[in-house]
Amino acid sequence: MSNQIVQGILLGGYYAIIACGLSFMFSVMRIINLAHGSLAVFSAYMLWWLASRFHVPPFLGLLIVLPLMAAIGWALQRFLLERSARGGALLPILTTFGLAVVIDNMLFEQFGADTRSLAPFIGSLSYDSWEWPGSIYVGKLAVMMFMTAMVLLGGLQLFLTRTRLGRSIRATSEDPDTAGLVGVDARRANAIAASIAMVTVGIAGAFLGMRATFDPYAGTPQLLFAFEAAVIGGAGSLWGTLIGGIVLALAQTLGAQVHPQGFLIGGHAVFLIVLFVRLSTSGLGLRGLLSLRFGKAS
Repeated sequence: MSNQIVQGILLGGYYAIIACGLSFMFSVMRIINLAHGSLAVFSAYMLWWLASRFHVPPFLGLLIVLPLMAAIGWALQRFLLERSARGGALLPILTTFGLAVVIDNMLFEQFGADTRSLAPFIGSLSYDSWEWPGSIYVGKLAVMMFMTAMVLLGGLQLFLTRTRLGRSIRATSEDPDTAGLVGVDARRANAIAASIAMVTVGIAGAFLGMRATFDPYAGTPQLLFAFEAAVIGGAGSLWGTLIGGIVLALAQTLGAQVHPQGFLIGGHAVFLIVLFVRLSTSGLGLRGLLSLRFGKAS
């Protein structure tokens, strides 16, 4: 049992990484990005393409892919989300849904339906492990993901609270009109926030490709895991995203010990229970609850 708990905690680090960008983007722009998972898969494919075609190791390839993801985030905000937001709260969600469909089918058209993996390009890191007391084997890649989650979330926390730009982004998320009166460029703040979110998505895509296989339509499960981790953690805090990821992963890991299908069922069950409790105690609808939780960015 102790081994399952340790593995669940480490898996929670991956869920925290992939949920980070979703939570961060909603907290600033109040947009649920349904293309989140598809963009993570897109970054995984870009790293795979660089590795297979030009023999660029995935970690080195991040130096190319992450700036590309940042540029995509900037363009996504400036040319799609900013304009669609003028049409009401529903239009940006539909826009990102349509974007996800476009990305999925574009990847299918370009790369086919075969599954890919970055594991062959990272050597023994994909399967090496350390043995802990009690015959517990801890994967080196899993530890790296968990440590990356800690650094990423901690770095974003410090950025939002200790830097002038971070405070500008937080001010924009609370009241863009008032922030504009004190000299904050809301358009620039939102575009930078979208770029930061896409950088975290690029990192999540890299770890997705290293720890598992992926295909053009693998984005939907990643979006679901990200959303569940964010809601379970009560995404008013970046550290809550880590807690939500760990809780989701533990529920999946322990559920798998009960039934072969328990991996997914356990995670979904915990998510629904947490969601039901929050809806019952808050007296708000789902969007109201999300606005309350995500709006209180740490």
